[in-house]
Amino acid sequence: MAFEVLDEHEQGELVRKWVQSNAMSIAIGVVVGLLLIFGYQQWKARELRTLSEAAVQYSAFTEAVDAKRNEDAAKIAETLRKEYPKTAFATMTALRQAAVQVEKGDLAAASADLDWASQSAGDEAMKSLIALRQARLSLAKGEAEAALVKLDQVAKATFPAQASELRGDALAKLGRIEDARSAYAEALTHMDEQAPERAFIEMKQGSLSTAAESKKS
Repeated sequence: MAFEVLDEHEQGELVRKWVQSNAMSIAIGVVVGLLLIFGYQQWKARELRTLSEAAVQYSAFTEAVDAKRNEDAAKIAETLRKEYPKTAFATMTALRQAAVQVEKGDLAAASADLDWASQSAGDEAMKSLIALRQARLSLAKGEAEAALVKLDQVAKATFPAQASELRGDALAKLGRIEDARSAYAEALTHMDEQAPERAFIEMKQGSLSTAAESKKS
């Protein structure tokens, strides 16, 4: 028992001496820890405030677009790009702007909007969606090779049916009939049997078969 008490006393003395000799380091560590906690809380609060502000701006942007207030929409979009460039709301704004430009027939402006969206997007699924739209735009511009390059950037797990269908369209434009038919077949494997889009893709397949037979004859 005496040995145990003495041992505990020695341990207490060692701890006391260690605390005395390291008091400054301990104090600094506590202060740094508190600052880190406070800083993290401040950062989270700032992030939430930024997202909230961006959401309000995006809501105003969509309202302006729907109401055909083009000048207001453009100003709000510019604010989102400049002040909230890393938020999903800025990326979605650029995507909406690209769609509006396509409706107007300004494919060059739409391409610029999609390029900006691609550079600002941080989410993998969003990047794939943007690449898909860039591929569709390239096809509209008659740039089938460029469309294939963009489709290679679409993650396999995201939009498999749409990506395969667009790949078929691009390959068909390049005259690669068999490859196009394979791409359309791949697209169908990712679609429900009752999906209304199936009939359209099957029609594309059929037209390729007719074109191939015509070449043979």
